[in-house]
Amino acid sequence: MRALRSRFDVSTRFGGRFVQSIGGVSGRGPRGRSDWFYFVNGLEASVGAAEYELSPGDVVQWDYRRWDGAMRVPAIVGAYPEPFLHGAKGERFPVRVECADASSPACGRVKERLRGDGVKASVSSFGAQGTRNVVRVVVAPWSRARRLGTVAVLDEGPSASGVYARFEDGGRRLELLDEGGRPGRTEGAGAGLVAALAPGEDQVVWLVTGTDERGVGAAAATLREHTLRDAYAVAAGPGGVERLPVPGGEDREG
Repeated sequence: MRALRSRFDVSTRFGGRFVQSIGGVSGRGPRGRSDWFYFVNGLEASVGAAEYELSPGDVVQWDYRRWDGAMRVPAIVGAYPEPFLHGAKGERFPVRVECADASSPACGRVKERLRGDGVKASVSSFGAQGTRNVVRVVVAPWSRARRLGTVAVLDEGPSASGVYARFEDGGRRLELLDEGGRPGRTEGAGAGLVAALAPGEDQVVWLVTGTDERGVGAAAATLREHTLRDAYAVAAGPGGVERLPVPGGEDREG
């Protein structure tokens, strides 16, 4: 809260613990369905800003968004290369790359990108045990990745996963959703997705996935700070890179 107030005009609620407005943009509560949320190192905070103590190197992002499609967005990719570098609440977590095909170009690219951004990552077998207090990077087509119980929540839509995309037709199609969680556009062969999940306490999983190997490669190519900055998740494919959620209909708020 002190860091925010040092740079912006802020009003609060609930005894000063939660942010109501920043720079004159105010939360609208239950009826307006829009409020301020914040992330530290790409992980949505579970306490009010006045209760969160920052650590050196933390990346803080404030997000004004509608929450009718997803009450919570537990993790985003928009702080990359966090949380790989500084973890959460001053605790750094080991980083583990799990590739369905360790010899694939996408797997090699992900490891190279992480290494180039100063991230020390180990390589484990696909679906290795021990998922708590580890930041996992799963590199696989969705038809393989979804077999991992910790990421299957993506199939349930943004209200469960916080990700405005889901796969259909056994992973052969990627459905991009608007901020209300409604279908916006569907991509087929060559479509990829980079998304972050926090399926449980002390569990963080990044997905570099797609409808096929070409899609996984397209997703891996987006693993750059300037490409992912401030994004919830990104889709990639023959048409380029798109941040999610996609634009919606008439009731969409700017």
